[in-house]
Amino acid sequence: MKDYIIRATAADSQIRAFAITSRELAEHARQVHNTSPVATAALGRLLTGAAMMGSMMKGEDNLLTIIMKGDGPIQGLTVTADSHANVKGYPGNPNVIIPPNYLGKLDVGAAIGYGTMTVIKDLGMKEPYSSQVALTTSEVAEDLTYYFASSEQVPSAVALGVLMEKDNTVKQAGGFIIQLMPFADESVVRRLEEKVSEITSVTQMLEQGMTPEDILDVVLGEFGVEILDRIPAGFSCNCSKQRVEKVLISVGKQELKNMINDGKDIEVNCHFCNTNYTFNVEELKELTKKAIR
Repeated sequence: MKDYIIRATAADSQIRAFAITSRELAEHARQVHNTSPVATAALGRLLTGAAMMGSMMKGEDNLLTIIMKGDGPIQGLTVTADSHANVKGYPGNPNVIIPPNYLGKLDVGAAIGYGTMTVIKDLGMKEPYSSQVALTTSEVAEDLTYYFASSEQVPSAVALGVLMEKDNTVKQAGGFIIQLMPFADESVVRRLEEKVSEITSVTQMLEQGMTPEDILDVVLGEFGVEILDRIPAGFSCNCSKQRVEKVLISVGKQELKNMINDGKDIEVNCHFCNTNYTFNVEELKELTKKAIR
């Protein structure tokens, strides 16, 4: 099943909802960064949440960045998403290995540790909108729930999950975000809280063969779900050698000359997709001609 997001409303638009299946993008991130199981789970969850949050933005060029910075051994996570649900991201330490938690599950919270979550939205204004909240459990879903409540004043339920195979590839990944509109009736609020509390595991639902549509039907079926659209989601990095050239030109003539004087090829790595770009001395000499200072 290709990754995609369902956007929907329920209870006469008192509820808006998003659900995603994201196994392929989480597995692609694992392959690109060669992540350990707990790093795969942490990055996969944040990429999954970011894809849905990206699809909430309306502008063609809008960009979302989420940075989770904690004192745990994973040394932070950074992801970005656009309004078309294209995501990319990386962990500070992709090789982190820690014991399972008391339930025998991958301990994402301990891997991330205590710290902050920063959400930056570039909506084409003069300045990007930025908000920072303290991490609550560092399990990602709860932290996004807290972010929505405290920074956007939108009561939300966020569920995210990544299930690993025995060979450490991604078996299932997905999640949902359900939000209450300001005019939601109190009876709708109470019943929705009850329904959400009954959900034990998103990955279990995906394992049972459920689609994002099925998941929303389980949670919101009694409220009358109206599917608005279906959006493809995926891991996508827009880096290129031309973009890296611009960065090198921006460092200035003197810095480029220092690189040339070393007489060696230089290698520039894209953190997001782990692609390496190599520039030889002749290429660096060409770039000095384009440097302004």
